[in-house]
Amino acid sequence: MPKITTIEALEAIYPKAVPLAVTKVQDRLTPSYRAWINACRFVILSTVGPGGVDASPRGSKDSVVHLIDDHTLLLPDWPGNNRLDSLRNIVRDPRLSLMFMIPHQDIVVRLNGVGEVTTDDRLLPLFRRNTALPKAVIKVSLKEVYFQCPKALKHAGLWNDDAPENHVPTLADFLGELSEA
Repeated sequence: MPKITTIEALEAIYPKAVPLAVTKVQDRLTPSYRAWINACRFVILSTVGPGGVDASPRGSKDSVVHLIDDHTLLLPDWPGNNRLDSLRNIVRDPRLSLMFMIPHQDIVVRLNGVGEVTTDDRLLPLFRRNTALPKAVIKVSLKEVYFQCPKALKHAGLWNDDAPENHVPTLADFLGELSEA
């Protein structure tokens, strides 16, 4: 199969984008986007850096982010495995993407923008959990936001309650393979 090496060759095999796919892109958070994001407890943060790309799941029992205004939101960075892949990438290259998902909803809201990592004492308390504070906050400046077509989630049946037919590896399986290596 021939490798596609130019944009022209790529565009030659696809029809033009459906007009709504282009016009749905917003440069600010509309009331519907604000409501969706406020209700969202799970987001995937994607970044790019010299070592490649990174996609990191982030979750919370409450809203996963804090909206400042129609162009700015805050995402806390809670202690985890301390790899810091996403944070390192943002420090080197501030471009990022957030994909907000809500269980049993077939659309995804995607936000593209730029971020900065901060330990601003005025922002950390916005995410207080009892006495704990996040180590840092990612301040995101929105460039564009839009909803994704629901086809992928519908085809995957992501929110169906059906159990997988085959054994799905558990965390213990993955950890067991590490000791075998």
